[in-house]
Amino acid sequence: METHIAELNVAYPKYDVTDRRFAGFVNNLERINALAERSPGFVWRLKDDVAGNAMDLQVDEDPALIPNLSVWESVEDLERFAFGTVHAQIYKLRENWFTPMQERHFVMWRVPVGYQPTLEEAMAKLAQINADGPSDDVFGWEAMTNLKLWMEKRCA
Repeated sequence: METHIAELNVAYPKYDVTDRRFAGFVNNLERINALAERSPGFVWRLKDDVAGNAMDLQVDEDPALIPNLSVWESVEDLERFAFGTVHAQIYKLRENWFTPMQERHFVMWRVPVGYQPTLEEAMAKLAQINADGPSDDVFGWEAMTNLKLWMEKRCA
C-alpha cells in the first residue's frame, strides 16, 4: 500500500489572537499556509471554512490548544518546507508566541494515499507517542536519521 505522511503539531498561545504581541505570528499565518500549499509534496491541511486556517478549530480535550494538521507525500517534503523555507524563520520565533510544552507537541504517522485524518485521530496519535514513545506507527523527527535539514537545526 502506498502511503503519505500525516503530521500534527499543537501549541498553546501566550496571548489572545487579537493581542499585538501575537501579531508577528498571526500576520504571517496566511503567508506561511500559502507557502505550504505551494510546496513540493504538499497534499492537504486541516482548515476551517471561514479563515482558511486552523486557529479557530477547537480541540475537544483542550479548547486553548491550536492544532496544525497536514499531509505530505513524504517526510523529506515536510522537512524541506519546515526547515528549508521562510517557515524556519517563523519557527525560530515560536517561543515569542507559544508556551513551551512539557510533553511532545509533534507527531508523524503514515496514512494511505488520499486519506485525510481527522483532528480526533491526530490527537490520539499525539497521545500515543506521549504515552508510549516513538514506534513504527507514530514517530518524530528523531526517527528520521536520514534527514539533513532537521539534523542541522537540531545541532545548531
